[in-house]
Parts: sequence; C-alpha cells; structure tokens
Amino acid sequence: MPPWELFATALDAIRANKVRAFLTTLGVVIGVLSVILLVALGEGAKQYLGDTFAGLGVNLLQILPGKKETQGMNTFPAATTHKLTREDAQAIARRAYTIDAVNPVVLGGGPLRYGNRQRDTFILGTGPRTFEIHEMRIESGNMFTDEDVDGHRRYVVLGKTVVDELFGSENPLGRSMKVADSEFRVIGVVAHKGTSLGFDFDDMVTIPDSTALDLFGLDGLTKLEVRARDKAEIQPAIADVTEILKARHGGQVDFTVISQDDMLATVNAIMATMTMVLLAIASIGLVVGGIGIANIMLVSVRERTREIGVRRAVGAKRRHILAQFLVESVVISMLGGMVGLGLGAFVIWVATLAGLPVRLSPWIVAVAIGFSAAVGVAAGVEPARRAANLPPVDALRWE
Repeated sequence: MPPWELFATALDAIRANKVRAFLTTLGVVIGVLSVILLVALGEGAKQYLGDTFAGLGVNLLQILPGKKETQGMNTFPAATTHKLTREDAQAIARRAYTIDAVNPVVLGGGPLRYGNRQRDTFILGTGPRTFEIHEMRIESGNMFTDEDVDGHRRYVVLGKTVVDELFGSENPLGRSMKVADSEFRVIGVVAHKGTSLGFDFDDMVTIPDSTALDLFGLDGLTKLEVRARDKAEIQPAIADVTEILKARHGGQVDFTVISQDDMLATVNAIMATMTMVLLAIASIGLVVGGIGIANIMLVSVRERTREIGVRRAVGAKRRHILAQFLVESVVISMLGGMVGLGLGAFVIWVATLAGLPVRLSPWIVAVAIGFSAAVGVAAGVEPARRAANLPPVDALRWE
C-alpha cells in the first residue's frame, strides 16, 4: 500500500471517531506544549543572562584578592598575602599592552544625607573610566578626573534613584551632601541604567577610589577591573596581568583572574542543566499522552477486528495491517504535536510582547516534533502487532 494511501486511511479512521481522536491527542498536545514552554523559558533566561553580561561591558577581566585553591572536595580562596592596591592598577596600566583600561574598585555602603532626607545605598569607589567600561554615561555634570582621584577629592556622582529620593525636583549639581557622614560635593548625575544581575545601578553613588579607601579606612581594593583591547586579546591579557601582579607580589599568585567568558560559561552550564531537567519533566506529559494513544489503539484493534479479517481475506499482508495501524498511531500523535507546537508558539509570542524572557529555538521545535513521532511509534507498535497477528478466519467470525 503506498504511503499516501496509508496516510489517507489513517485520516479516515480519525474522522470516523472525532471526539475520541481529540481526547487521545489531548495528552500529546499538553506534553508538547509543556516541552515548548519550559524549554523556551530556560532558553530565554540563558539569552537574558548573556545579554546582561554583555551590557555590563565587553572583554572584561575581574581580578580578585586571594587565590582559589582546591583541596579535597572544597574550593575556597586561600589567605591573601598581598592586597590589591592602586599601585597594582597603575603597574598594569603602564606595562600590559593587551589592556586598554584598568579600573580600581572599592565597594561599600552607608547613609546619604541632604537636608533632612536620608537614604542608605551602595557607595562605589572607582576610577574615572568606570562608566566607559560599563557602558554608562553622565546625564548632567561631569565625571571626576585622574587628578581628582590623585588629589583624594570628595566628589560624588549620583544615580537617578538617589537624585529623585534626596533632591526631588531640585538640581543637585554643585550641592554639598553627606556620604557616610563625610561632606561631598555633587559633580554629576548618571543616566538611567536600571537593574542588572540584581544590582541597581541607579541606586548608588560613585566616588574616587582613593577617597573611598580613606572613607572606609581600607588599605586594599575590593577588586580590579581590566578590559582587554579585543576578544582575541583576553587570554594574552590574563597572562600579562598574572605576570605583572606575580612580580609585584613577591612571586606569589595570591589573586584570582576571572574573565567574563568564564562567568558566562558557568552560567550557561547551569542554565543548560536546568533546561535539560525542565525538558525531562515536561516529557512526562508526552509519556502519558503515549499511554493514552496505545490504549485507544488497542480498543480500535478490537473494534475493527472484522475489518482486519476482510482485508486479510482480500489479499492484505500482515505487513500491510501492521503499517496501517502504526501509521494511524503516528498521525494521531503528530497531529497532537502540531497543535501543541502552535499553541506554544502563540503563548511565547504573547509572552514576548509582554517583555518576558522567553525564546523559541529551532532545535526545540525539532525535538518536540521528533518526540511526537517517537511517541506515536512507541504507542502504536503493540496494537499494530496484535492487529497483524490476528488469524484471518477468527477475525472474520468476530461479532
């Protein structure tokens, strides 16, 4: 029997029992819909995190005090012999030709006061190139300069949320305010950046890193940020930074260099595992749908026993009967898969319009359709085998 005739016969059988066929495919529809939505959510989250990392700047290296070592099953930073200093940053800027920007970072927090208003927030001590590195811009006023950093000047650049909360409609430029109980002068306001990886860039203030060390009574930086000239220079930049700091720290590698690619690779590995787990969970719905198809196909074989006998009597081979019921099972499953895929695509489209991080990847479409076909084959094998093995004489006598 030609394939097109087998397909037409399967559709005739489905049309003859529309309600039963609908209920049978419902399990597959729900299974495929679950697979599509859950994996699209995982893929969307992965893309969102990748875009977020890119929005923080490109070709960045993070240099942290302390060397990560592994002993037994535990990974932890070793004791820091030398702290990272502003002199380390200056040495890297002078000697590493693979680097085009170095940014000292001191992280802290404390109260901000202007008049009778107060707000607790992050205080970021950094160099004048931090906004360039992190693709931020000054909306009004100016960023402090290298001369301001070297002079330990008490200048502050405010985020938008801080301006709104402390100054309201008043222009903050040139005003004096308290930062961690010390007097600072406002010289700039940062343009809206928003929240990234849980950190609100609008709800922070930026001061020179030298001033931050004085303010918090520290003798070492929280970290150093280094930007390679381009993506191809990242590994040479890591080697240059390691060599320079090792020489300055008495031959010890008592620091950790982490590239943006390393962080993103770790996140991607976690997200890939989560996506596979979600795929496995959603596949349970397809298994349930397959059981429903197998059950209905067994009932169908029993109901059409006499039809099978007639077909065998007029010359149909066992392989023809086997193919007929197997194709019917696959068609039922594939119809459910297509409906589930269509519903999933519609839900994802609506979610995208609402701004949710979901993404329909081509590979998951192929996986969903492939699963549907596989479920149809698996569910139809036993009913088709039973139908093909029915003795023709007994089948004709069936009432």
